[in-house]
Amino acid sequence: MRNSIWGSIQSYFSNANQWLLKTPGRSLDEAYAAAQKIREIENANFDGNRISEDHGNYGVSAQNYFQGELKKYLDIIKIRLAEFKLSSSVVRLSNSKITEIEVDENSNSLSNINIVDQPALILKKLQFIDETLNKYQNRESSKQSIVILPDSNQTRLSPTFSRLNGVVEDSEGAGLEARSISGKSGVLPRSILDTVDRIKRELNPDSEEEVMRNFRRSKVRTFTAVRFILILIIAPLLVQQMSKNFVIGPVVDHYRIGNEKVDIFINSELEEEALNELQKFEQRLRFEILIGRSEPKSDEEITEQVKEKATEIGEESQQVSSDAVKNIFADMTALLAFTLVIINSKRELEVVKSFIDQLVYGLSDSAKAFFIILLTDMFVGFHSPHGWEVVLESLSKHFGLPTDRNFIFLFIATFPVILDTIFKYWIFRYLNRASPSSVATYKNMNE
Repeated sequence: MRNSIWGSIQSYFSNANQWLLKTPGRSLDEAYAAAQKIREIENANFDGNRISEDHGNYGVSAQNYFQGELKKYLDIIKIRLAEFKLSSSVVRLSNSKITEIEVDENSNSLSNINIVDQPALILKKLQFIDETLNKYQNRESSKQSIVILPDSNQTRLSPTFSRLNGVVEDSEGAGLEARSISGKSGVLPRSILDTVDRIKRELNPDSEEEVMRNFRRSKVRTFTAVRFILILIIAPLLVQQMSKNFVIGPVVDHYRIGNEKVDIFINSELEEEALNELQKFEQRLRFEILIGRSEPKSDEEITEQVKEKATEIGEESQQVSSDAVKNIFADMTALLAFTLVIINSKRELEVVKSFIDQLVYGLSDSAKAFFIILLTDMFVGFHSPHGWEVVLESLSKHFGLPTDRNFIFLFIATFPVILDTIFKYWIFRYLNRASPSSVATYKNMNE
């Protein structure tokens, strides 16, 4: 029994040792295979050039695919090379001399035994990997992002441009430092540093080519951002309308319309509105008879007209109740569609964020102050409670819910206060750093 256990332990450690000894070669082979995949994409689709939008006449979707494949293989190379370096150091300590022999199993001849020059083979694979990586060694630094200069009203492209649907490019010789809006201030004023950077860019012989590249990126970024914003708006609306009219609507109408077991009124408020409308109709009818606008009628005739009006009001109320039920389920499908678009569009969200940052922070100081005052007065200002009241009542009718005045007043008393706090924190925390002059203009305009 002990021999069996000891043999199992020895076998386990032997297999582990063999796995460790093969780890450097296995990791290097996987990195080499990933580099070959990149080279295959370059040769097949970009005429042997690097994978970028400057080579190959492809649209945004195709560029997204190629950049996704490139990122995947570059990540594999990075991970496997790290694994190769770590495992190689361990193997050298435990077994400093490794030989590899290739044998043709289908032949017994010794002439078919091939002793592989392992160091030369490793060097050859590493050279091939380095040649591939050299084309993309500045890939991370070439993700440019829109950076707003806090002391000016201009925007510029920095060498850390965020991914544009996976489209990444080198900003060769750009010489611009990445600085975030909330970054730390240096010893010299930023205006002096900006002037020095501008002079460097103007003296750069490749400045015209760089400007054209940046313009193309900005154009694609703007197109992608606007298109994605339209998708975020149009897709949920289309899903909501199509599901309501072709899927949910017929099902709800089948169970509600003409079914005596189903209540005509979805809530008591709708019933009161119907009764008030019927009462006004009857009073108007009698009033017109009294003033001579209508011919005199008997009580039976008046009662018959009131019954017809009651039937008409009942059908309308039943349709309103059915529409409220349809709206609930249709809006749920629209929300689901919106969520799926958001989940499956992380790269587009990065582009939209960069586009909005450029749009917002690129405004002049007076324009920033104007929009801040407009938004704050609209949502948290003195007259905002009336707007919130209309919005909440409209939502209640949309979903067939009774209007709860206590809830509306509680919402108006709390939610605008929370929004006001968020606005003030944003102004203090971010805008005050990014554009102090905008904050000063806002305070002067607000006073």
